[in-house]
Amino acid sequence: MTALPEVLRTILPVAGWSGDPAATVTFSGGTDPVLPTPFRIGMAGAATVAAAGLAAARLWEARTGRRQQVTVDLRHAAASLRSGTYMKLGDGKLSAARNSIMGVYHSKDGRWSYVHANFPNHRAVALGVLGVPEDRDAVARAVATWNAADLEEAIVAAKGAGGMVRTQAEWARHPQAAAIADLPLMEIVRIGDSPPEALPEPLPGGDRPLSGIRVLDLTRVLAGPTCGRTLAEHGADVMKISAAHLPNLGYQEWDTGHGKLSAQLDLRKPQDVETLRGLVREADVFSQGYRPGTLAARGLSPEELAAIRPGLVYVSLSAFGHTGPWASRRGFDTVVQTVSGMTTRQAEAVPGETLEPRFYPLSAIDYCTGYLMAFGAMVALERRAREGGSWLVRISLAQVGKWIVDLGEVPAAALKDVPSEFSAEELDRWSMVSNTPSGPLRHLKPVVQLSETPAYWARPSVPLGHHAPVWPARS
Repeated sequence: MTALPEVLRTILPVAGWSGDPAATVTFSGGTDPVLPTPFRIGMAGAATVAAAGLAAARLWEARTGRRQQVTVDLRHAAASLRSGTYMKLGDGKLSAARNSIMGVYHSKDGRWSYVHANFPNHRAVALGVLGVPEDRDAVARAVATWNAADLEEAIVAAKGAGGMVRTQAEWARHPQAAAIADLPLMEIVRIGDSPPEALPEPLPGGDRPLSGIRVLDLTRVLAGPTCGRTLAEHGADVMKISAAHLPNLGYQEWDTGHGKLSAQLDLRKPQDVETLRGLVREADVFSQGYRPGTLAARGLSPEELAAIRPGLVYVSLSAFGHTGPWASRRGFDTVVQTVSGMTTRQAEAVPGETLEPRFYPLSAIDYCTGYLMAFGAMVALERRAREGGSWLVRISLAQVGKWIVDLGEVPAAALKDVPSEFSAEELDRWSMVSNTPSGPLRHLKPVVQLSETPAYWARPSVPLGHHAPVWPARS
């Protein structure tokens, strides 16, 4: 598979659109390899960005009857898969460095174990299981006393994250891989009717594809927040909901916060849950990235929220899938890469000083998942406008990782001498400056270009909890 329209066509069937919308997108920027990885990350990024752009254009057509051209630069799209590394706040660069404990270690049985330790709570779990202080050499010695599979289960049981490094063949035989093997890339299903009598719900007035659409963003890290950021760039009012007790990495919030309001609610408190329910009653999209069943235990399942807000689009993200033995397991882009054989394949295809498993040089699963979540939300909003109903959009990092692998690999010969960074001229062309409450923030622009409704963020990134949990009036 080498043509970008073909890659885009693997995404679009879930939308149920007629014709061949993929043929209408204009792609530029060449093809893979863009960076030193065998995976077709440039195509994956460009195709997912294009899918979201097409969905925004469809909503604009539903509003006005007018079509518009969608254009995507593959290299810009690839850069967006590590957009957090291209930020500068004021006079200083925002650090995206990983914690020194995070990484892979030799285990007792000759395997490799990945310890996910970027978040302080997950780092504390791993160190507690291993019984060592925060010192890489001490961690290495401790991991060497464990079999890799046993350590994986012990850390997961203690509410941490990480995993045994597997090959792609080993992952293909795993029960969780089997559970998602026959699933589509994402699911968009109707879960209820919206009154009166399931009639269509017209789009609010406005001069952008998502004008008047209200989105609650209860996601963290990169994938889910990228969904909200993408919806905001097409005009939605997006409210990020976090809480003071939840750990965060700081720079990621600046990266994914473009265009959003940011409020804090502690869902351990009944009064804050009721405040959230009040926001839901006036919302159009509810996007969440909690493990399956977590929000349902607080009365916030798709069906319960659709009952209090008929017509709601509920977007649900999980790490490994919404079904299967690992459905409730914590996971991240790096964990999915590790257990599914992607880090092993990266090391084989791009040799370094050792064959130590390595991550590909960006966060393709995370960001592509975010773009796909936004695509799914917009498809569901268009269906609501035509058919009525409440909708559930369901996706997982593991499904997107499988999709990236299934796109095939860059020929080995093409990987020789591939630069590890974009040129300064390219990054300058793709960048902009937003004035935030904390100073000027230099960051990447939206990737997609729409001929009639240019993508942009009407609000700058703000510190977490900057706003009250109250919707602004619709203009």
